[in-house]
Amino acid sequence: MTRPAFRFGPALLFCPADRPDRYEKALARADAVIIDLEDAVADDLKDAARAALVATPLDPERVIVRLNPAASGHLRADLDALSLTDYRTVMLAKCEGTADLVGLDALEVVPLCETARGILAAEALADLPNVSALMWGAEDLVASTGGSSSRHDDGRYRDLAVHARAHVLLAASAYGAAAIDTVHLDLADLDGLRGEAEDAAALGFAATACVHPDQVEIVRSAYEPSVEELAWAHDVLAEASGTDGVFAFRGRMVDGPVLRQAQAIIRRAPTIR
Repeated sequence: MTRPAFRFGPALLFCPADRPDRYEKALARADAVIIDLEDAVADDLKDAARAALVATPLDPERVIVRLNPAASGHLRADLDALSLTDYRTVMLAKCEGTADLVGLDALEVVPLCETARGILAAEALADLPNVSALMWGAEDLVASTGGSSSRHDDGRYRDLAVHARAHVLLAASAYGAAAIDTVHLDLADLDGLRGEAEDAAALGFAATACVHPDQVEIVRSAYEPSVEELAWAHDVLAEASGTDGVFAFRGRMVDGPVLRQAQAIIRRAPTIR
């Protein structure tokens, strides 16, 4: 199987699966919607959420369905419901190794690495041919280590979360998969969200997940290069077309890696939505 290209982003919006009244609204606001059968849905409402998923179709090219973890006892019912839809892209919550993806070969899978085991399994997961992206999560990760907080009082991530974020990005990049940055739970901290999304874009994340519609435009604008960045990227690539090897451009030495960074800036330029 050829690895599917990750086609979503940059702003992915979670929507509880038991709120079908919000499906269309979420999809209209975001670049793609993650219909959540896991944490957003209480155990006694999961059957109703699956029924809503089946009864409320959306464009499958812009939908990811978050499934319950392999060890939860809910996954089989999730997959049975999924089979009655056109959705074929799933996010597997609390994924902890390649064994969790057994039986999912026909689906495009985004493993959610959000436990200690999941972070350590990131490389093996990224190497699977039906994995298009990896996502990481901070809160379940800290819970899995026995901790109580992923952030310092000033909002910065603690070192464990910083390491996990980088580890998942490196694993995804090493095997040709995309990487999705985790959610920012402090809904009032729009500046913090903007800073983290700008950092994610600069590092090479393909998308950032959102938990509220108000976060979508902030994420989108953070991923879009500035006018100055875009002009520089086009200019340096134009200069390179007539030059061999390393050259100087506006006081900076330019070589292959710098040109690839310029190409990445251009790929982040906004398209018509």
